[in-house]
Amino acid sequence: MEKTMGYKVAVVGASGAVGAEMLAILAERNFPADDVVALASSRSIGREVSFGDNNLKCQDLETFDFKGTELALFSPGASVSNIHAPRAAAADCIVIDNTSRFRYDEDIPLVVPEVNPHHLEMFENRYIISNPNCSTIQMLVALKPLYDLAPIKRIVVATYQATGGAGKKGMDELFDQTKKKYTNETLPPEVFQKEIAFNCIPHIDVFMEDGSTKEEWKMVTETQKILDPAIKVHATCVRVPVFVGHAEAVNVEFESALSEDDARDQLRESDGVVVLDEREPGGYITQKDCVGEDGVFVSRIRRDLTVDHGLGMWVVSDNLRKGAALNAVQIAEEMDRRHLKGALDKAS
Repeated sequence: MEKTMGYKVAVVGASGAVGAEMLAILAERNFPADDVVALASSRSIGREVSFGDNNLKCQDLETFDFKGTELALFSPGASVSNIHAPRAAAADCIVIDNTSRFRYDEDIPLVVPEVNPHHLEMFENRYIISNPNCSTIQMLVALKPLYDLAPIKRIVVATYQATGGAGKKGMDELFDQTKKKYTNETLPPEVFQKEIAFNCIPHIDVFMEDGSTKEEWKMVTETQKILDPAIKVHATCVRVPVFVGHAEAVNVEFESALSEDDARDQLRESDGVVVLDEREPGGYITQKDCVGEDGVFVSRIRRDLTVDHGLGMWVVSDNLRKGAALNAVQIAEEMDRRHLKGALDKAS
């Protein structure tokens, strides 16, 4: 699609960690925007945020008129999106929402561009597109190429999720508790349920009636909505003392045979996937290695001999980039290629 002029884009939640990443990635990838507006809560009005070589002053989301804004990237929290995303959509602004608010609405597309870009056809239902959960995104980017070779029957996944998934306050709590350890002091947990410094917590979000947490439920429900409703998923989600970067130990049972060599070759040829799988010390990616990178990294690909058609792998990604901001910008880029211009013409 040829473009002679750029869009007016709003970033909602611009003063937060994900909002800052959205602005950075929009600039890095030269998204066709002639005007970018930073929106935040009233307490951040006037605060400067970076957009490429420029600084933007945050404007008040509450009073902002979305008329004339063609695209809005939201990451302000689900309760805020619940109010303002429909308000933006009513002004013919296409919303890409990073919160959990709209993910499970049947008429709203939940999209990972490398996995199900065709679901963007649904955007006209409500002019809202939802960004999946960070842990789901990286898992499905790694599994979709394998699903194309052999249908997936069952997934068992254990996640090792960074404190950055809980925002700046989560990272600050890890930092502050770690400092206290070296002076023989303790800092009671506020963000997390137990002390996160030098500890792992198998509890993210609230507990559900069946004993799973909502984070685990999200991985099940989102995988079925995005990839295939027939896939069975069992997830255990764990918060670990890392600032940025989620890791996952993923075990997959396929309907038919898929060798580890064929899986490795397929992943090497797949968009968004980087394979580093050397069977020697250090021949794999860790959470620290992935920080600031766009790819989903796959290591430790091997046979699971406990089932007929099983593979195990280690999947790592920067949760603030591909797990949130980058995926949202990639959705915007896909909309630019596929739909956005036509939708704007229709609206006008």
